[in-house]
Formats: sequence, structure tokens, C-alpha cells
Amino acid sequence: MTFVTRLTLQSGDRAALEGIVDDIKSTAERKGAALKGPHSNPPMDMSVPQRCRLHADDERHFSSWEYTVFTRELEIHGHDEFAREVAVRDFPDSIHVEAEIEQIHGAGRGN
Repeated sequence: MTFVTRLTLQSGDRAALEGIVDDIKSTAERKGAALKGPHSNPPMDMSVPQRCRLHADDERHFSSWEYTVFTRELEIHGHDEFAREVAVRDFPDSIHVEAEIEQIHGAGRGN
């Protein structure tokens, strides 16, 4: 039985994101781990309204805070120890990481 670890990394700092992804790729190559990706999603442009006051009846507001979020997705097939090391490492605060683990059964298995 094999495990597939999907990592989704998001950041508003493109350079930091690319640096982390490149580090994961080079470590995977050095350890011989099967790595797919990074897959890039289109950047998401986000807009957050900013009110002048906290009162609900006050309609005054500052200009919206706008920023871009960049996303990279990686898949690690097998190599459970390497996947665990990557998933629990200390990432910079500017990087948001989600890990999803899926168990793949071999052909002919019931479940």
C-alpha cells in the first residue's frame, strides 16, 4: 500500500514561495523521492474592504487592501519519511501549507 502526500503551498510573497518549492524539489531529487510538480495555479487577486470605524452604521471606508496569492501544488508518491519531513518542517510565516494524505491500494484489493 502506497501513500500520496499532496502539498498545497500559498503565499503573497512569490520569491519566498519559489524558494521553498525549489528547496523541496532539490531535497526530493537528492533523496530519490518520486515528486510530481510543482503545479502552478493562476494567481488569485484578493481585495479586502477597510472601514474607517467599527460601527455597522458608519459607511465610511478606506480604499480596499489588494494583494495577490500565489499557489503551488506538489505530490509525493511513497517515500513516507521524506513526505513527513517536508510536511512538518518550519515554513516562513508568509507561506501557508496544507497537506493531504491519500492511501492508494494495489490492483485487485477490495478497499
